[in-house]
Amino acid sequence: MTRTEELFHQIAESLPDGKKSKMFGAICVKAPNGKAAFMAWKDNMVFKLEGDAQKEALSLDGCEVFKPMEERPPMGGWIRVPVDYETKWPAFAKQALDYVKTL
Repeated sequence: MTRTEELFHQIAESLPDGKKSKMFGAICVKAPNGKAAFMAWKDNMVFKLEGDAQKEALSLDGCEVFKPMEERPPMGGWIRVPVDYETKWPAFAKQALDYVKTL
């Protein structure tokens, strides 16, 4: 298991409203309404963020709007955050889950 996967499971277990699932073949957490909040992707975590949380994530070096495949357009609101910022992942995960619960 990779470091990203280990941290994903730790974070997922800390969020009682989240349910582990799959998205694009990757492990993810979904809200009770079935909307995906975040997922582990290679050595990154990808979060569905809005507002100040999105701005904060995008201000970090190496973070960008997620693009699952080169030939596909970026996914609006989904921010890829590298493992370099793993200490920020729990807060982004909580913000993402809180956000998608409102969708």
